[in-house]
Amino acid sequence: MAVFTGKRIVVTGGAGGIGIETVRTFMDEGGHVIMCDRDEAALLRAQDELGKVRLGLYRSDLDTPEECAKVVEAAGAPVHALVHLAGVFERDALDPSDHGVWNRAIAANLTNAYDMAVAFSTRYDQREPARIVLASSIAYRRGSAERVPYAAAKGGIVGLTRALSRKLAPGVLVNAVAPGVIETKMAEPIISERGEDYRKEIPLGRFGKPSEVASVIRFLCSPDASYITGQTITIDGGITNA
Repeated sequence: MAVFTGKRIVVTGGAGGIGIETVRTFMDEGGHVIMCDRDEAALLRAQDELGKVRLGLYRSDLDTPEECAKVVEAAGAPVHALVHLAGVFERDALDPSDHGVWNRAIAANLTNAYDMAVAFSTRYDQREPARIVLASSIAYRRGSAERVPYAAAKGGIVGLTRALSRKLAPGVLVNAVAPGVIETKMAEPIISERGEDYRKEIPLGRFGKPSEVASVIRFLCSPDASYITGQTITIDGGITNA
């Protein structure tokens, strides 16, 4: 039997590069997935690629606790795993007259993670330990000079992961992933600005692939990760240790 047969999984940011590969991984192993994203056209393109069997779509900005609860409820039954990948990645000019980038970064990278976790905490499948996987970034470790609010929000995800892992134990195992530069649309600005210089800093000599992040998420949601909680797994080709 496939690992996720009969299990329901919610993936936010599901129509992004890492999201699609994560959804594919769960579906390939029998999972029923609710793919949530703010971009309806991207959701429909992803559905064309992945098929409609065991895949539901939900368009949402995840901008209120009530909306986050609706996403979890869309699964139609208690949920085994919440994988929260939704987020924004904007430059910040440190303009004292414009708080917009900061507000959006915290709301769309951290506040919605909290709201999704709270919604999940009363709707998960209690037959075995459920899973939450949140998306941090190596920006919280290295800093991101051009995207200060983003780095701050992703650092907040690490604290949220640790706190939730204590609060929700033993019924829910809560972990995070911290990708480096992965070949996705979100990373295109970084790759275009200083891709070759950045690549030289990576011991493995290349950028990551979305499937390489998805495989770690899959592991954290599987029985193989039954004694792992409160951790942030870095997936960066070694750059933060270089």
